Amino acid sequence: MYMKVVIRADASAAIGSGHVMRCLTLAGQLRKNQGAEVVFVMRELPGNLINLAEQEGFRVLVLPRAEENGNLQGYERWLTVPVEQDAAETLSALEQWAGQADRLVVDSYALDYRWESAMRPAVREIMVIDDLANRRHDCDILLDQNFYLDRDSRYQGLVPVHCRLLLGPEHALLREEFYEAKKHLRRRNGKIKNILVFYGGSDLTDETSKAVRALAAVHEEVAREIGRAAGDRQENFTVDVIVGQSNPRRDEVERLCGSYGFIAYHCQVRNMAEFMNRADLMLGAGGSTTWERLFLQLPALVTAIADNQVQGCHDCSQAGLIEYLGLAEDVTAEDLAAAVRKKLFAR
Repeated sequence: MYMKVVIRADASAAIGSGHVMRCLTLAGQLRKNQGAEVVFVMRELPGNLINLAEQEGFRVLVLPRAEENGNLQGYERWLTVPVEQDAAETLSALEQWAGQADRLVVDSYALDYRWESAMRPAVREIMVIDDLANRRHDCDILLDQNFYLDRDSRYQGLVPVHCRLLLGPEHALLREEFYEAKKHLRRRNGKIKNILVFYGGSDLTDETSKAVRALAAVHEEVAREIGRAAGDRQENFTVDVIVGQSNPRRDEVERLCGSYGFIAYHCQVRNMAEFMNRADLMLGAGGSTTWERLFLQLPALVTAIADNQVQGCHDCSQAGLIEYLGLAEDVTAEDLAAAVRKKLFAR
């Protein structure tokens, strides 16, 4: 059935790329499977992914860039404008797209029932993508693809009684490339020949550089082991480092990676599933990438790079799904090196 779908999501150095990337996945599925016409509404923030959405063939209605507002608090600072202003500007932008939309998808920690209620006249149905469960929503569908031990009670009192809840990794938004990679899943034998590093599109705490330094130290240690060994019983490893175009330190990371012959640097790749399938171990963050790794059965050492990832990482660790190292500020390069060393020399 033909649908007209509006998606409201943003990317920036502060927000990261995850919200837009999973919305692009959903948009692609709606277009392919239901023939939906999808339009994005995105604000012109520093580090936005407007061009990427357009490259994927989607129309983008661009909200104007705003000056920094010191009165905004919490996640609302990500909007750069008050919620009421964002709602008014979104409605104005939608006037360019004639007719009422069948569905509005909103993926923003900064938006809640106030914004959603203001959208009601312009859309028939509202779908929210969330994982914080920290505010009220006026929506008809809510998707939270993450694993939480308390998932069945997380949204009690936060959504209308008629709201359809889609909770848990069985509803994870995975790009088509991951389903294709699953068909050709490589059997890993426990040897670590390639390590993948990816800490999200922005990586504001610069976990990538921390990981590169850790891996450089371990690589040197393995080289010494090989030099002492009789024959070539052990191989050293290679590393692929991936950053997003919204990473404010991407040039510095590229220079750092260029210092080591065994490390390859990549920016804003379109074939993440291929990199994951090739890797034997990954150093990465919590969040939506967790479900991509698990889907392709890729072992990982996971760091929470934001407070909102901590509970999910902890619950996944309790369930035996991931190896969780802790919050970024508590995980040092030495900790990463020790964890990688343990993996390398466990056999």
